[in-house]
Amino acid sequence: MSVSTGSDPEKGAADIGGVGGKSPTEDPALEKVWRKVDLYVVPVAAMFYLLSFLDRTNFGNARVAGLQKDLKMTNKQYSIALTVTYVPYIFAELPSNLLLKAVGPNRLLPVLLTLWGVVTTSQGAVKTYHGLLACRFFLGLLEGGVFPGLVLYLSTFYPRQKLNWRIAAFFSTASISGAFSGILAYGIIHMDGLGHLHGWAWIFILEGLFTILFGISSFFLLPRSPEDCRFLSETERLYVLQQLQKTGATGEESTDKFTWKEVGLAFMQPQVQMLAVQFFFSGSLIYGLAYFTPSIVQGLGYTAARAQLFSVPPFAAAFVVSMLLAYISDRYRCRGVILFTCGILSAIGFAMYLGSASFHVKYGSLFFSISGAYSSAPAGATWMANNSAPHTRRATAIAIAFIMTNSGGILVTWLFGTLSPAPLYRKACITMLIFSLLVSLFAGLNLWYLTVQNRKKAIIRQSKEREDEEPGLGDKSAWFIYSL
Repeated sequence: MSVSTGSDPEKGAADIGGVGGKSPTEDPALEKVWRKVDLYVVPVAAMFYLLSFLDRTNFGNARVAGLQKDLKMTNKQYSIALTVTYVPYIFAELPSNLLLKAVGPNRLLPVLLTLWGVVTTSQGAVKTYHGLLACRFFLGLLEGGVFPGLVLYLSTFYPRQKLNWRIAAFFSTASISGAFSGILAYGIIHMDGLGHLHGWAWIFILEGLFTILFGISSFFLLPRSPEDCRFLSETERLYVLQQLQKTGATGEESTDKFTWKEVGLAFMQPQVQMLAVQFFFSGSLIYGLAYFTPSIVQGLGYTAARAQLFSVPPFAAAFVVSMLLAYISDRYRCRGVILFTCGILSAIGFAMYLGSASFHVKYGSLFFSISGAYSSAPAGATWMANNSAPHTRRATAIAIAFIMTNSGGILVTWLFGTLSPAPLYRKACITMLIFSLLVSLFAGLNLWYLTVQNRKKAIIRQSKEREDEEPGLGDKSAWFIYSL
């Protein structure tokens, strides 16, 4: 009942037999199955990532609320505390993604979520800088597998052409978390002194406790795979599996098994290499804005409390833009064009910030820069997942993408934290402007490369039969058409 991983996403392959002698593909009503999957799977994935981003980036809100002052940290020590989070985060991403299928996402992801909730809560009790460093290290170690794991997880539920909107749906919670954390921090810092704790401590404690509770409940909410979805009928499960195989999202069991050769092949693919470089620049933009937007807004003349509140609207706008661009990407199958557009949006924002002396214009620029940066991640992640097969190669490629993303995060913690003075962070913003343009450049290069490869594959398909092709080629198969 399986079809090769290298299936042509346009022409499809043989149907899986349906129930009662009717093939599932003959019933258009079965297309409604994706709404069911959306209802049961995407909200849980979205909450995972919202809590991941919230528990990592609330550090910026805590800084504005007095964390750095109360622990007597210098700007350099603040940057070290951020860097300590990224190092284990980066090292955890690839092993976690390679283990995901063997252990089961329904077990591994909830365990990670619950444990990092414990660590987040513990941050509220730290009294020393070194205690904070220990918490940040374990937070990064436990959160490292979340985003690449969620992208890989969703890629096993949705055909390639339906994936971008779903990834955007859960990643856009990062922009929601940016808005939500500002509102939450605005309210929580007024708890300063309650229980003899600082307001910033309550930010960590309350958000961490909620993470623990959701982590425990997620053991019962997250299905392992489409085959294990109790909310789908047998006909619906067959239809989902057929559509996944038809578009090359899954393949033969023999080619989807783990091998170190597939891990190595992922590193050698030009489309992976170009997107990896793009992810470094994109990650720099995302984390620079995630961690330092409250500080940037405060530098525009707002009080600490109002800086928390005024950081909300740009992130809310980013959510809307991200979902709109993801819809266009899936509807017109234009991953590369969308990613190129994201880089331009960010560039416009940073150019406005640098080019105007008006604080109102500088604040308005955040709507462009944050929207562009936060929309680039789901577009790039979908493009990476779409064009890597079989499973191990795709798992590795996705992990590579987010290793590079978080490497960019390390850069900006120093760029904003120590190398570019507040309140305007001019040097950092010039760098971010250049990085925004480079996001567009590498998106364009990758689009050109994949277009050329698809043309070469079309010529091969005209001159030979599919049966003559070597099996197990994955995305290298002439019958696997790259998403553009």
